[in-house]
Amino acid sequence: MSRILFGQSYFLRLDPKLYAAMQPYPPLATLYAASYLRRRGYDVALFDAMLAESPAEWEAALDRHRPRYAVIYEDNFNYLSKMCLLRMREAAWRMISAAKSRGCTLIIGGADATDHHDEYLKRGADYVLVGEGEETLGELMEILEGGASLSPGGIAGLAWRDETGAARRTARRPDIGDLDSLPLPAWDLVDVRRYRSIWFERHGYYSMNMVTTRGCPYHCNWCAKPIWGQRYNSRSPANVVDELAFLIDRYRPDHISFVDDIFGLKPGWIQRFGELVQERGLFVRFKCLMRPDLVTPETVEGLRCAGCETVWLGTESGSQRILDAMEKGTTVEQIARARTLLDSARIQVGFFLQFGYPGETLEDVEKTVAMVRALRPDDIGISVSYPLPGTPFFERVREQLGSQQNWLDSEDLAMLYRGPFPKAFYRVLHRAVHSEFRMRRAKQMLSSCAGNPRPAIADRLRLLASVPRYWLDWQVQRLRLTGYGDTDSLGTRVQESRG
Repeated sequence: MSRILFGQSYFLRLDPKLYAAMQPYPPLATLYAASYLRRRGYDVALFDAMLAESPAEWEAALDRHRPRYAVIYEDNFNYLSKMCLLRMREAAWRMISAAKSRGCTLIIGGADATDHHDEYLKRGADYVLVGEGEETLGELMEILEGGASLSPGGIAGLAWRDETGAARRTARRPDIGDLDSLPLPAWDLVDVRRYRSIWFERHGYYSMNMVTTRGCPYHCNWCAKPIWGQRYNSRSPANVVDELAFLIDRYRPDHISFVDDIFGLKPGWIQRFGELVQERGLFVRFKCLMRPDLVTPETVEGLRCAGCETVWLGTESGSQRILDAMEKGTTVEQIARARTLLDSARIQVGFFLQFGYPGETLEDVEKTVAMVRALRPDDIGISVSYPLPGTPFFERVREQLGSQQNWLDSEDLAMLYRGPFPKAFYRVLHRAVHSEFRMRRAKQMLSSCAGNPRPAIADRLRLLASVPRYWLDWQVQRLRLTGYGDTDSLGTRVQESRG
């Protein structure tokens, strides 16, 4: 079989914010696709852009492997791929050009290519995998290698240019329902030693990524779903535990990041997962993402048994009015209850927050800030509303969009439409909320150290030094916010902050 070189265009080096954080994970969806084709007998290789310095390394990989086919298969389990950052789109175009200049047949798949297949075809791609790509890619390779008599028009989920140069696209392919039938990701293609070294140098432990599901059935009207739409399929708990056992035996991770849109949605799934982990003694701490309304005493017990360290909740807003406008299907009361339940099991909680949704007022913003203060999560992540193709939110603000319809990188935070406040407001708000949170979190951690000799003196001094630094930045950002209205409650009284 002809050699196939897989790659993806998310270069951590091109995303300054996340490059500074340095928590890299290999492209899981790409590894699944490579493994899928290898099981069908193809000779596959991997270019891992996550740790590469620039697309120039892709060019070197093309020259080294000399593939007949180049497949740019984006990591559909990386939310940043779904956001279609401009730097990564430009990197993909450069990768296409490099492969075509070397005579490769170029195939691309991913969220941005699914939404804009015609643009990628214009840039030189020979074929675009529209939606979930493994089965489409397998059938396409059968044709390209002469093993099947079908034409591209007989393959579901494919876009290409016909002999006249016109873009063609077939109907959507049904999703893979039996996820247990898929081979495990091709981890042997990854430079695991390098990932481990980076994680230990920066964080003192090694984290690997896994996924247990594909898709999300909920209807949040700002959430783009170009790959799976509203559909949702899940691996069995036993299948996931088998993979976990394999990773622990082969690579010895200290931590797992489950990158599902929603972890353990099926009733009883988390409980059974926890039981199997206990039975097989596969204890490794992990983090996952859940909806607040799915956090129940039963699921929390399952998470605890399985070794869960952190649950990130898609809280979005502390204003019920905004949650309802988003069609989130959750309540502020459920957020508070989820926080309490998880805390009772000593599971850390992160809040994903979103500002700038259409109609959001200063009062709504204040409710979100108040929620963070009252519930005191262990971490927060902040974004602004981001209109992506295929969402009701995008259609609602389409006429307000300018020439820039995507962020440059993850730190951009640009309001791409006419939001409730000027664009600069949200950058200042982001910094103000983060500074206040970090200050309060540092004080909380110092308080918990009282009478406990375990934390190193250096760690205590670091926390102590951070309090006035965060407090000062909080006050500076609070003053900047006053130019946008009565924002005193976003900063609270100085006297209170010293309490």
